[in-house]
Amino acid sequence: MDHDKPAGTKIQLAVSRIKHTVPQDKYQGVILVNPGGPGGAGQSMATLGAHVPKGAGSAYDWIGFDPRGVGASTPKLTCVSDYAGYNRPAYVPTTKEIEKAWHAKTTAYAKACAKSGGELLNHMRTEDAVRDIDAIRAALGAEKINFYGFSYGTYLGQVYATKFPERVRRMVLDGVVDPTRVWYESNLDQDIAFDKAIKVYFAWLAKYDAIYHLGKTAKAVEKLYYKQLADLAKKPAGGLIGPAEFTDVFLQAGYYVFGWEATAQAFSAWVTKKDSAALKRLYDEKNPQDAGADNSYAIYLAVQCTDNKWPSDWRRWKKDNWRVHKKAPFETWGNAWYNAPCRHWPAKAGRPVKVNGAKSPPLLMLSETLDAATPFSGALEARRRFPTSALIEGVGGTTHAGSLFGNRCIDDTIADYLATGALPKRLKADRSDKECVPVVLPTPNAALGRTVTKNYDRLRLQELITR
Repeated sequence: MDHDKPAGTKIQLAVSRIKHTVPQDKYQGVILVNPGGPGGAGQSMATLGAHVPKGAGSAYDWIGFDPRGVGASTPKLTCVSDYAGYNRPAYVPTTKEIEKAWHAKTTAYAKACAKSGGELLNHMRTEDAVRDIDAIRAALGAEKINFYGFSYGTYLGQVYATKFPERVRRMVLDGVVDPTRVWYESNLDQDIAFDKAIKVYFAWLAKYDAIYHLGKTAKAVEKLYYKQLADLAKKPAGGLIGPAEFTDVFLQAGYYVFGWEATAQAFSAWVTKKDSAALKRLYDEKNPQDAGADNSYAIYLAVQCTDNKWPSDWRRWKKDNWRVHKKAPFETWGNAWYNAPCRHWPAKAGRPVKVNGAKSPPLLMLSETLDAATPFSGALEARRRFPTSALIEGVGGTTHAGSLFGNRCIDDTIADYLATGALPKRLKADRSDKECVPVVLPTPNAALGRTVTKNYDRLRLQELITR
């Protein structure tokens, strides 16, 4: 549990491996994968190698692992299983009653985590996870590792490459975290980026007004969305979907273009038929409430609340979030309450590692221009700190961490890098080094004369890439 006390309390990490299939003389070593979060379970990520084009993944042993406290690792942290249940207050604290209700809810969650987490909570910083990665490296008998990180996993990779540059061979970092904004500031950055991304979605809905009947312009759809929020505050859809739940259903459309059609159909069914079944189904898919369902969220807080000190004075939160809300109302207060338990977190916060990639080997970074979860400015900052790295940009795209799903411009570059170490030529300007088209926006099945289908393989892997 505490790497500085190796003879002390032990924890277990669940690890998986899919071995290389090339001859031994073509073997390129182990590659660890992290799906992000923090809090994402990663054992299934060992399957990622099969998605690398040109057979480049077959030269590696792909290592998935559930980080400390996550999934099948023990102990597994869970605090309040049904924390994401229904009948939550609206996110925007327009009344003192709403604000008090959220303070009570978030404070109670932090207290519950103190009771269930105990001493583990004092050892959940990113630096602990980085040392876990190095322990896995040692257990595998590898002098160096390769690494593929999504979202928060890119921060893990950056910190590992800072602490152990001599043990890094190659890294692919997709959906790049800004290492200078950990974590209070990064969430405010997200709020602005999510507002831009959801406007792109509203414009897509308007384009297909003949199918969804939600408005012929992006502004009309946006106006309808916020009207529904106000109406649901008075009377939840189906008695369950209030403004907080409604926002959460749409949040996924801000993350990824995958699932846009399902959200559109649910929105349309509610507006045109007052049928809330699809909204409820989408909410339940993203917010299970069975035993241990809050594991990912509990770990998210356990890491982010202790990586760096958060403001304790609510006046600071209130001022900052109302300021951002005025220009980016979509997710600002939802994000604030999501992170609010950090004000009362029962473990001491440390200081984040000052990321410095001067001694790191060349890394490959990827990001879409309008990625909301990890804004593009963060990818540029990380590129500056890794002077031999190269950054690919999905120009104009809103999808978060969407590599290895059929975009040949991006995926073939990853394959070439994993096969030979080749990177796009680094440009002198403070910008991306290679531009690609982004993940393609979907065309509704109805526009193609088809019934709705799901790409289950795509959805299954994308679900692993979390906040």
